[in-house]
Amino acid sequence: MTDFSIFNKTTSQSFKQQKGFIKRVLNGKNLNCPECGKDLELILPAKKDAVKNPGIYCKKGCTDIELDMDAVQV
Repeated sequence: MTDFSIFNKTTSQSFKQQKGFIKRVLNGKNLNCPECGKDLELILPAKKDAVKNPGIYCKKGCTDIELDMDAVQV
């Protein structure tokens, strides 16, 4: 039988790290990519014809967290 505890621990840590990035960016904090140190960029769902899907991205491409979001009309 395979021991999945190491895999589950790594996956859980990654999920918590991404969740923390999302919270901080959506709260307006400036964050840097943990890999390259470049600024992280938040792309909101403004238009259907946007180049990238809504999410948090590193300008160099190291961090790529795609978010399932819809534009809200106010």
